[in-house]
Amino acid sequence: MAYLNLDSVKDRTYDAIVVGTGISGGWAAKELTGKGLKTLVLERGRPVQHVTDYPTAMQSPWEFPHLTEVPALIKKEYPIASRHYAFREDTIHFYAKDSTHPYIQETPFDWIHFYQVGGRSLVWGRQTQRWSDFDFEGPARDGYAVDWPIRYADLAPWYSHVERFAGITGNKDGLPNLPDGEFLPPHEMSCVEKYFRNQVARNYTDRFVIMGRAAHLTKPAAIHSQQGRGQCQHRTLCERGCPYGGYYSTNSSTLPWAERTGNLTLQPHSVVHSVIYNEQKKKAVGVRVIDARTLGMTEYYAKIIFLNASALNTSLILLNSTSNRFPAGLGNDHDILGRFVAFHSYRGRIYASYDGQLDSATDGQRPNSCYIPRFRNLHKQETSGPASGFLRGYAATFSADRPARRDQSGWGETLKENLNKRSWNGWNIGSNMMAETIPKATNRVYTDSTLTDPFGMPQLRVHVAYDDNDEKILNDFFEQFTEMYTKAGFTNIRTVDTQRRPGNENHEMGGVRMGHDPKTSMLNRWNQLHACPNVFVTDGACMTSTSTQNPSLTYMALTARAAHYAVKQLKSGKL
Repeated sequence: MAYLNLDSVKDRTYDAIVVGTGISGGWAAKELTGKGLKTLVLERGRPVQHVTDYPTAMQSPWEFPHLTEVPALIKKEYPIASRHYAFREDTIHFYAKDSTHPYIQETPFDWIHFYQVGGRSLVWGRQTQRWSDFDFEGPARDGYAVDWPIRYADLAPWYSHVERFAGITGNKDGLPNLPDGEFLPPHEMSCVEKYFRNQVARNYTDRFVIMGRAAHLTKPAAIHSQQGRGQCQHRTLCERGCPYGGYYSTNSSTLPWAERTGNLTLQPHSVVHSVIYNEQKKKAVGVRVIDARTLGMTEYYAKIIFLNASALNTSLILLNSTSNRFPAGLGNDHDILGRFVAFHSYRGRIYASYDGQLDSATDGQRPNSCYIPRFRNLHKQETSGPASGFLRGYAATFSADRPARRDQSGWGETLKENLNKRSWNGWNIGSNMMAETIPKATNRVYTDSTLTDPFGMPQLRVHVAYDDNDEKILNDFFEQFTEMYTKAGFTNIRTVDTQRRPGNENHEMGGVRMGHDPKTSMLNRWNQLHACPNVFVTDGACMTSTSTQNPSLTYMALTARAAHYAVKQLKSGKL
């Protein structure tokens, strides 16, 4: 990939600019370069090359100084990032120190930064479910947030487009609330997971236990081999970076594909300050970029701009893009920019034991779990019963395993003998909740008037919090899953409120939401700024609501759809 730092305006001019190299930025790069556009892709972090820059990928636990645990002294440099589920000694190189991008927490919020080429795609959870019309129609149905300007039919072909390329494992389950996709062979359930699936089917008509859908190559197709990717090895060391390309990441898939076109210029260490708006032309003409090493600023120019810097960073860039026409930020005529930020609540966990099927056990690793789609307030807002007291609902994972237990006592030969002896306890049962939160005007981000970050940019003030609706959803999750576990014969049921902070799961969404009306939304149905149509936003910032599914697959599909439209508009002279 070309890493250029040129001074002339001509050499700083491209057909398209993409800001960010995470999941959506990688897709923007792939689609735009594939359509023949000379594309500059800007990344504020360091370069990361697939395979060669995964330094811990093949190490065993005993090869780490602290057996993959991060010492307390080092954790002090990552007070926020260290609360992330994947933060370990073997993954710490993919986390930015919190001090490199300070922000003000008006309410507790974990903004975790992955500043390198590939962004969060190197450490994401890889869960990929489609949305359905129940999700896109939800805000209009219950009157909270604004109506999505698209429906499932608009996105369905683009889901298929990205699924085939990325490689998604799953079953054809035939559920209207979780549309089937283009799947590779599924992972297998354990015998107790199958048992629970059957128990739920026997006791409920509206609840289903399915195998999770995940971005892993269980059986690579020709398109994956063409990318240079191989079959998932089930090592479950994914957050280190996969040298096999067994799971989808920007680094293993979309960016190398874009590079092959000869149309890609990738420039790391490039902190985007703002979008340049030309008041005579009434459109954006480029971006201002700070060199992360020298702090010098350079301008780059293009006909179309895709902002894929992540929800909060994209909001920050637009808030910082002020002009006479847009004194409150690019496209922000109605004080919508930075508002209606939402997220997924992962606070609920429930554990249990099971003493049945003791003639079986589990062995090996599986980089996936079972999934229970949302069943609350699905077809309509319920008017009676427990779910009538809250809006929207939740999905959940489910897993049941029975790994071997090994005696680790003794020394020397005694220890070796003990380790070779295996025994088993009963089955371990567990579920994690993923609940939808409601976008609110008071959940917002905005720039501070005095405090700046190390690059001289205004610090972001974050006011995003749980509310009473979130507490009611959490309690319902505990009640319903306790009931489901009890009916299945599970025992020793334990519920845990993790108090996980908003943002900690990296599913922050909104701030530059889509909608029909420029007075209540920032983007139209093609992810264009209403007031500046050659600027597109297709990362988490564009989301009108959060639903309960993992969002990354929807980011990919929205990005591919918007890029296709942008190129068509550009070539017809409309942009």
